[in-house]
Amino acid sequence: MATSITKLSRFLSYVLRHNPGSIGLVLDGHGWASVNDLIRLANKKGIQINRALLERTVAENDKKRFSFSDDEQRMRANQGHSVAVDLGLPTSIPPKLLYHGTSVHLIESIFATGLRPGNRQHVHLSNNIATAIKVGQRHGKTVSVLEIRAYEMYLENYKFFLSVNDIWLTKHVPKDFINLKY
Repeated sequence: MATSITKLSRFLSYVLRHNPGSIGLVLDGHGWASVNDLIRLANKKGIQINRALLERTVAENDKKRFSFSDDEQRMRANQGHSVAVDLGLPTSIPPKLLYHGTSVHLIESIFATGLRPGNRQHVHLSNNIATAIKVGQRHGKTVSVLEIRAYEMYLENYKFFLSVNDIWLTKHVPKDFINLKY
């Protein structure tokens, strides 16, 4: 069943973060989708899911990528959207340092332009080096960890948001606030 959870997590990431229209799903302005619509439309496209499997996926996803609404009638991805949504997160005061893991081959570009969200809405930052390494490994085997002077950015009026799964989000990290940790 673990494979089913992994496959469903990938499917949900794609649909809830990047392309809800691929199954005819509509997200509201805050990224929420009706659970009933999600199940119905996924099944119509041949992705066999039910509420119990969705609940297991939310509970067991190691990155805590998804959440149910308080009434459990809606579901959304916690961050990582390339489609325009407003997660409604309040601005938060970040810790002194945050971290970002990336492939070594991207370092030169990052130190030229800073960290940009690419096709997503926000740059994702971690509270700890271990998480940054894990994230960076998705982009290549050789990983560099960048240290972000987040509190200094905050003092310069950059906004930070903390997602429900403890990922820090910001629109851009200028190169002047980045140090190469290793």
